[in-house]
Amino acid sequence: MTEPQFSTIERQPTYRLVYTAIQNEITCGRLKVGDRLPSETSLAEQFGVNRSTVREGIRLLEESGLVTRTGGGRPRVTLPHYLDLASRASRALVLHSVSFRELWEAAVVIEPAAAEYAASRIDDVHLDRLADSIVRMEDMVRAVEEGRRVDTDAFVSLDREFHEIISDSTGNRVLALSREPVARLFIPAGRVILPRLKTHRRVLDAHIRILAALREHDTALVRDWMKRHMEDFKRGYEATGMSIDTPLDAVAIGPDAMGTG
Repeated sequence: MTEPQFSTIERQPTYRLVYTAIQNEITCGRLKVGDRLPSETSLAEQFGVNRSTVREGIRLLEESGLVTRTGGGRPRVTLPHYLDLASRASRALVLHSVSFRELWEAAVVIEPAAAEYAASRIDDVHLDRLADSIVRMEDMVRAVEEGRRVDTDAFVSLDREFHEIISDSTGNRVLALSREPVARLFIPAGRVILPRLKTHRRVLDAHIRILAALREHDTALVRDWMKRHMEDFKRGYEATGMSIDTPLDAVAIGPDAMGTG
């Protein structure tokens, strides 16, 4: 009988054990949002470690958005913003060498679903924000068609803003958190597609159709147009000659798409 083979047990730094112990207290609800952590001295005594180890553990908690410190006071438990969580998820996707195909397959499910929920829940405030986004995009498209220079990053940001408003209007934070890491990683592709293929007008036309369907609260139509919009994006990516199966390059993606800049 062959003996089972076990992997070497990973030895974690002590400060990470401190981080994990406090994190568990937060996630199980014994430490609640707004509660102050005990002093570094008290924590060091409780854990049987020195204060510098506790300090490093707290630093990780701050980076994770689980605690925040105001002035020189003791850190308080906080809720991490979903954008902070999304940036870490984006980094994880890159480290796992996901491809554009994987991103797109996720987006073509998530974005139409978000639009469909938005159609039944969107209010006038969000509709007005979408309309304003379209007006600003129209100005950029006219500039492109007149041969004037348009900042590609500004156009990409406006496109991203449009989709974020739709996501926000669903009132579903889980859905918003699900789409954001994927959306961030599409940014570099937009930077490549727009200058090469001059697809600014196609993006604008899709946004206009989507907004019209949202105004009518037509769930089927808005889902259909969002799906077309995402399929058009994939066609643009392929038209540039980039392989949709190549793993994403963290360097090419850059810090702003990863939420680190």
